[in-house]
Amino acid sequence: MQKTVFAAALAAFALVAHAAAAAEIAPYGSPARAGARPWQGPYVGVNLGYQLGWVSNYPTSPTGVAGGVQAGYNWQFGRFVFGAETDLQLSDADDVFAPWKFSNPWFGTLRGRGGVALNNVMFYGTLGLAYGTLKTQGTLTAVSESHTSHGWAGGVGLEVALMGNLSARAEYLYVDLTKQPFALTGASHGIDSSLLRFGVNYRF
Repeated sequence: MQKTVFAAALAAFALVAHAAAAAEIAPYGSPARAGARPWQGPYVGVNLGYQLGWVSNYPTSPTGVAGGVQAGYNWQFGRFVFGAETDLQLSDADDVFAPWKFSNPWFGTLRGRGGVALNNVMFYGTLGLAYGTLKTQGTLTAVSESHTSHGWAGGVGLEVALMGNLSARAEYLYVDLTKQPFALTGASHGIDSSLLRFGVNYRF
């Protein structure tokens, strides 16, 4: 059921992207944002989405709602936009099998972005570093163990300029956190996650 919901969300994301690409796009935002480089500058925002994960060396798939904050900066050269972004996410994704529950309570990324702007719509790809915590907890006892590790993250997205300095976006992100040895299970575990999230940015 969870995989079906996530697949439907991805299909909706693809449909939005296709509609935006086919639409007659108006010039970007208000006069304050109009000009040769409307996407350039710093921004901050919030996001909310759904996380579907897979724990290595253990049959669990932590899933749940994830949300957080992001901040970044863009440089624009004609239609091409390049930038850097960092984000921090909190997640309730977890799953239980036999005596252990695995969860990914938080993670963050530091990524580069590159895209193409079509007036007030920007399509982009993103790639960079990831870090976060994988936690296991006993279902029959109170014992738990957590490890923070690094990895990588990459994905694609689209962002649409709204009125004034606001923009909205939809993004798919894949996050891979490397394995760490867990004494409780006697094995090494990492987590891979697919994240579909929607967000709002304010540009300065």
